[in-house]
Amino acid sequence: MRCFWDERQRAHKPSGEFFNGAFHAAAEHRGRVDAILDSIGKVEPPSDRGMEPLRRVHSAAYLDFLESAHAEWREAGRDGDAFPYTFPIVRRRPLGFNRIDGDLGLYGFDTSTPIAEGTWESAYWSAQTALAGVRPAIDDGRAFALCRPPGHHAGADYFGGYCYLNNAAIAAEAALANGRRRVAILDVDYHHGNGTQDIFYGRGDVAFASIHADPATDYPFFWGRPDETGEGEGEGANLNLPLSRGTTWPQYERALAGAMEWVAGLGPDFLIVSFGADTWGGDPISHFRLETTDYRSIGRRIASAGFPALLLMEGGYAVEALGANVAEFLSGF
Repeated sequence: MRCFWDERQRAHKPSGEFFNGAFHAAAEHRGRVDAILDSIGKVEPPSDRGMEPLRRVHSAAYLDFLESAHAEWREAGRDGDAFPYTFPIVRRRPLGFNRIDGDLGLYGFDTSTPIAEGTWESAYWSAQTALAGVRPAIDDGRAFALCRPPGHHAGADYFGGYCYLNNAAIAAEAALANGRRRVAILDVDYHHGNGTQDIFYGRGDVAFASIHADPATDYPFFWGRPDETGEGEGEGANLNLPLSRGTTWPQYERALAGAMEWVAGLGPDFLIVSFGADTWGGDPISHFRLETTDYRSIGRRIASAGFPALLLMEGGYAVEALGANVAEFLSGF
């Protein structure tokens, strides 16, 4: 299996000096990368496919904001990382501001996702890494993209959940541009991929299925319930399978079987897997109880469906086990 990674994805280095930045720095840090790289062996750097694939998913105004936000934060005389702290919970609409603080609240949905000096560079190359895997997955049947920062919480015009650009959505649009008829995205991170769901909620050509912690108890709370099935042309193309804290392999296996049966029934010709290893029992911010050997079973079950598949890295924060968990998942393919 060809694997892709770019060293510029290390540039995102939050300091943890403001609001929940310390929590972020303790979880989504660069040590995750080394743990995975040590376990998967040879990786290839992506080529630069430019901004156009990103613009198919994200608004121009949001991309401009994300690229310039930290510089504007510093120009305003602020130190450390940029964080939102005021949010338009009703009547969110495009507005002009004379302070970066307003834009941060307009485009961000939590206080645990800092924009640091190297955030844009890392997010950009994370997306390029995802794009690099699309054609090999189509041609060879499998590819893995080590995406960091992760992407599945980012919407078309918002960031949060440690995510800035939605790598799965960008890859899905690229697959369609490469002649795929219908794409399915399977999200097996502990947390619901609210950004991915939001981007495709009214679309019928990209289906989304997610197995995740019950949003009644876990982040991101406001999305991920079973009654969210899509709308308009996307009605019936969205499946949420929330599970309770303490879930072990037997319960997870049943949900995975149901998700794969649902995906197969839609007849996609390309599959993207948003893989998170934060379902492991020792993960510091999650509450399922999967074991390392279970990840091989997850990989095997997904692979057995026979779809060409691009595997993208999302969460997973127990560094001591992360490499082994990712390696087991990939070995299932």
